[in-house]
Amino acid sequence: MNGNQIINMVLRMVMRRLVGRGVNAGLNKTLGRTQTPRNGARGGTGNARGSMRRARQAARLARRMGRF
Repeated sequence: MNGNQIINMVLRMVMRRLVGRGVNAGLNKTLGRTQTPRNGARGGTGNARGSMRRARQAARLARRMGRF
């Protein structure tokens, strides 16, 4: 394995993590989920949590389909 392959592998791993964090941050912002609830209420409704889970699954599937 030469140096170019190692650099590409490390760069790919870093980019995959950054893209994943960006997708999660975008979904959190779009669905209005906050990090810490302010007035004792939970961030969003129970339905929004399910929607967020389905949106993450769809984003993961889209990224997986993009590889082929």
